[in-house]
Amino acid sequence: MELLPVSKIDRSSHRSPHMPFIPSERSIYSDETRSDNAASSSSARAGHRPSIDIVTPFSASASFPQLVDAAPQQSTDADDRDPDSRYIQIDDRQANVVHRYPSNTVRTSKYTVITFVPKNLFEQFMRIANIYFLVIAGLQQIPNISPTGQWTTLSTLVVVLLFTALREAYEDIQRHRQDNEVNNREVTVIRNGRPEQICWHSVRVGDIVKAENRQYIAADLVLLSTSEPQSIAYIETANLDGETNLKIRRALPETTHYNSPEAMLGLSGGRVVCEKPNRNLYKFSGRLELRSALIPVANDQVLLRGSMLRNTKWAYGIAIFTGHDTKVMQNATKAPVKRTSIEKAANVHIIAIFVLLLLMAVLCAVGNAIWQLQVGSYAWYLQFDANAAAGGALSFLTFVILFNNLIPISLYVSVELVKLAQAYFINNDVQMYHAENDTPALARTSNLNEELGQVQYIFSDKTGTLTRNKMEFRKCTIGGVQYGQRDSSAGSRQVRLENDTKLVRADSQDSEDEDSVEPPPPPRSGDDAHNPEGFNDPTLLRNLYDGHSTAEVIHQFLLVLSVCHTVIPEVSDNDPNRITYEASSPDEAALVEAARRLDYVFCKRDTRTVTVRIRGVETRFELLQTLHFTSNRKRMSVIVREPNTGRILLLAKGADNVILQRLLHPSLQQLNSGEKTQPYEEATVHLLEQFALEGLRTLCLAMAVLDEQQYLHWLKIYNAAAARIADREEELEKAAELVETDMMLLGATAIEDKLQKGVPETIATLSKAGIKIWVLTGDKQETAINIGYSCRLLTHEMELMKINKHSAADVSEKLKKLLEKHEGQDANNASLALVIDGETLGYALDDTVKHDLLALATKCKSVICCRVSPLQKALVVSLVRDQLKVISLAIGDGANDVPMIQAAHVGVGISGEEGLQASRSADYAIAQFRFLKRLLLVHGRLSYRRIARVISYCFYKNILLQYTQFWFVFLNGWSGQSLYERWTLSVYNVFFTFFAVLLYGIMDKDIEDASIMKYPQLYRMSASGYLFNGKVIWTWILNAVFQSVVCFGAGILTYGEGVLYSFGHTDGVFSMGTQIYFCCILIVNMKLGLECRNWTWVFKLGFWGSIGLWLLWLAVFPSWGLIVFFDMGNDYIFVPYYMTQSASFWLITPVVVVVCLYRDFAFKYINRQYFPKAYHIVQELETLQPDTNNDVPLRVRGKGLLNDLSFDLRAAAAKPVP
Repeated sequence: MELLPVSKIDRSSHRSPHMPFIPSERSIYSDETRSDNAASSSSARAGHRPSIDIVTPFSASASFPQLVDAAPQQSTDADDRDPDSRYIQIDDRQANVVHRYPSNTVRTSKYTVITFVPKNLFEQFMRIANIYFLVIAGLQQIPNISPTGQWTTLSTLVVVLLFTALREAYEDIQRHRQDNEVNNREVTVIRNGRPEQICWHSVRVGDIVKAENRQYIAADLVLLSTSEPQSIAYIETANLDGETNLKIRRALPETTHYNSPEAMLGLSGGRVVCEKPNRNLYKFSGRLELRSALIPVANDQVLLRGSMLRNTKWAYGIAIFTGHDTKVMQNATKAPVKRTSIEKAANVHIIAIFVLLLLMAVLCAVGNAIWQLQVGSYAWYLQFDANAAAGGALSFLTFVILFNNLIPISLYVSVELVKLAQAYFINNDVQMYHAENDTPALARTSNLNEELGQVQYIFSDKTGTLTRNKMEFRKCTIGGVQYGQRDSSAGSRQVRLENDTKLVRADSQDSEDEDSVEPPPPPRSGDDAHNPEGFNDPTLLRNLYDGHSTAEVIHQFLLVLSVCHTVIPEVSDNDPNRITYEASSPDEAALVEAARRLDYVFCKRDTRTVTVRIRGVETRFELLQTLHFTSNRKRMSVIVREPNTGRILLLAKGADNVILQRLLHPSLQQLNSGEKTQPYEEATVHLLEQFALEGLRTLCLAMAVLDEQQYLHWLKIYNAAAARIADREEELEKAAELVETDMMLLGATAIEDKLQKGVPETIATLSKAGIKIWVLTGDKQETAINIGYSCRLLTHEMELMKINKHSAADVSEKLKKLLEKHEGQDANNASLALVIDGETLGYALDDTVKHDLLALATKCKSVICCRVSPLQKALVVSLVRDQLKVISLAIGDGANDVPMIQAAHVGVGISGEEGLQASRSADYAIAQFRFLKRLLLVHGRLSYRRIARVISYCFYKNILLQYTQFWFVFLNGWSGQSLYERWTLSVYNVFFTFFAVLLYGIMDKDIEDASIMKYPQLYRMSASGYLFNGKVIWTWILNAVFQSVVCFGAGILTYGEGVLYSFGHTDGVFSMGTQIYFCCILIVNMKLGLECRNWTWVFKLGFWGSIGLWLLWLAVFPSWGLIVFFDMGNDYIFVPYYMTQSASFWLITPVVVVVCLYRDFAFKYINRQYFPKAYHIVQELETLQPDTNNDVPLRVRGKGLLNDLSFDLRAAAAKPVP
């Protein structure tokens, strides 16, 4: 069948072509390029009835670059040979078994009883540190090699591995229980005309399944029939996409009579041919083959596993995908693995310390060989090897074992527990709880907590993220007349465009001032901007009823509003005139509600008709076809038949650039005569710009009258496309392009989406914190700029640069000119803002241009990218993340924001009006944008500070102890003799230095929450990485080395010549070791006490408890009982008892502690007194002025007024944000 060229399809005689001006602004249907799966969920949360999203057949959702010249050809043979299709015999398990389709058993658990031990151990030994300690434990098993015994490292490693394994086992047991509960649910299947009750795991492909009301669907089914009129089924897909609104699925007319077990016998011999399993929840291509009939099956005939049947008694369907082939399981993929910058840096330092350990071992091994050569000839009793070099090489392993605790074995456990506690605090923060929809903050991962404290760039969606995504119809233009002014008494006004009128468009042509434009007047926001009652202009109805010249256009405009949508009306049982509209998007609900207020009341819908009460009279339109909105089409249209005239109408609404491209073109004769085929286009375009400047979201409405023959011819093309399996969506979109042409422009709507509460204050605070905020939106340029001013992202002091070019060469040239103009400026001293549209951005992201784009953007305080696609959002985030090496955060609320969220270091999802796709894919979820301020400034900053100190401290405490061992090597003949008893050494990280640092990491707080909110500049210090970098880590390490020298030196001075006890015996090596060990424990715990700002009772318990455990160990461990029953402490018997009887022990211990910590104390005093940082001053403000919200000026040591901390913030921002 040949397809008629577009020019051959006739239209009504009153219309002829004209090439319209096509503005590049986006309308509400292109906002954020919202995917067609986004939907509102607020009504269910608010306690109303769940909303309903109607789904009609064959919705095109894929893009295609051009029209086709031939209709799609259907070939059953070709489809039969298609390897990408699945063939299913209905109710014939024997025939389907040859295809080896998977069972319906689902397993989301990670382990089984058999695989738990090997798989868990494999995953744990993916950590380098665990492999390291395993090697050390292996080396300890070599006879005469280990100076610390065979089991000390292994036992500690087993404790660490066992802790992690038990946690993993507990979590996996919960998953097993959930899997068993799901797999053993019961469902009814029809076999050979008889119903049977079976478990879900027994369902097979090809089975006829009966689902009942409020039951979950057991497998992906092709719907055959339901209990409802016209075989409609209502389903809830919250488990699939987070949307709580109900959706409609309907059976095909050809299968509705298969509505009983006996009737299913008529399906014998039939088969389903469909696409193979895939992830796409919103597309399906297949056909039902019954006898000689080929019945196309689309997505609205499919019930997906995991969805729930609602408001429908029963529904029959054929299982097409089971188990892990179902779409819900195909989408059950893991989020990308993200590692924090601190974790990466810590691994680098671990490797560096390991290299240091090897160097120490090599040095000691060389010393051992030399010492053997020097004394081996006469020290025969030491039994040296004959070959000194071989003995030295073997001693290398001894020293590796001796110094192995340079790398702290407890590091990962400590950090993991601290992160879990931090996530708990985030989840239970009442100040981030949104009571309106009962939504708390949620940390979906605890691995990135510290990354929240280092964010330098935020990439934000606009609609639903900065705004409420709750739409109010404010203004409109119909037939060139504007309605909905604030002062309704002013009436309507005809827009007249004078020759000298200057239109500022988003796609303005090249001009000298293109990159530097004057800002619009201060925006109006909230209820002050418009009439608080929404649209209220009696002039519109007056013009409609009184026979105004545009009355017919007004009627057609309101007809589009009331008919062209997918809204479902819910009529109250008590009051038939009370109708509640449930829509898939807030935009549609606002438009239909506006039509109702204007006496065009949409009151009923079924699969065939749409009923509208026009001026009190119900009019039923036959619904012939619905062409859905998608992010590629950016429009939707319906084809209906008028009840009185029988005319076939095409009613369309969509983005202005899309609709204006498809208007009626003028003929050559009309061009010559000056006749206008679109009399309202110029005025409408001008008003669209005015609406956008006010921050309103716009939408164009148009219509066309189709000839009967034209429609029937097009319907054949459309049905042929719908019958395809391969490339169905593309072919359907081509078919839709053929009919959505030569339309008449009726007007445009303007909808307000107000800012969320606290957005301007949040952005201003985050800007003070040194965080750059980029808005990536699909909205029109003027609308985005207006919102930018409303939320304080843009200020009137900024120089606004707009880049709108249409070729790569022009974009490159423009960027270079702007870079030359602003050379030498940066974001810290320049007030620049950049606005760039999606087309230009596409060229700017090219490898040859993107560096110029980035160089210009980093000079700006604010960047707004308009009309961008989800892919472009992710590319922008990746560009900044990879090139600038800064920590990025992306925040959004819709499915179109998921690529951006997953591309950033940290993803934050908002549980908003568009379901839970973003929040489910994000690392953290919050209910409102304003909560981001507390998430970053309070939780993020504290998490970063705590984790950084915990890791630094873990390195410090181990190096202090191990370096005392290193100094001892110089005095023991390089023998590898341990200074400490082996079991006492092994529990150093487990008991005596573990609990205090753990509680410090959980509880410590350097300043109060109110202070960081008042002085957000403090966040710049954490973002600059001032607490965890190479300088900081090695300062801690060098401090540990210094203190180890003091401890060991004091031990040698005290015990070097031997100490005579009262009973006549002298001390041994473990006496000196115990003395030094005791000093180390006191020093590391008191060092932690110096670092701790917030001495809560919990920390005190951990601090004194750690020291108490050491004293308890001294009292219990070296006793006969442990020696007899456990063969432990043989070399340590009664050593502490004798040692504590010596005056030297009690004299030297406090001296060593004071000498070691005096430097730390003095360093802190000098820094705070003479070189204070910003947080030092805030701490003093809190001490001297407890009410941190009091703005009374306060002087501290002559530094001047400290209210704004401005004098000290330059020093705080040691590492300026790129």
